[in-house]
Amino acid sequence: MNKKLTKSSDKVISGVIGGFAEYLGVDKALLRIIYAAISIPGFFPCIILYIVAANVMPEKNK
Repeated sequence: MNKKLTKSSDKVISGVIGGFAEYLGVDKALLRIIYAAISIPGFFPCIILYIVAANVMPEKNK
C-alpha cells in the first residue's frame, strides 16, 4: 500500500496534526496533546512549522 501524507478531513485547525496521525497510525487526540505539550516551551518555531506544513501538505482526495 502506498501511504501518502495528506491533511486530515477531521480538522481542528487545518488538519495537519490529524494528517500526521493518520500517516503514522496513531491516535489523533494523543498526537495533538503531544504537539501542544511540545509547543508550550518553543511556541514560535512550532507555529511557523505548523503554518508551513498547512501550506505544503495536500488536501485528502475524497
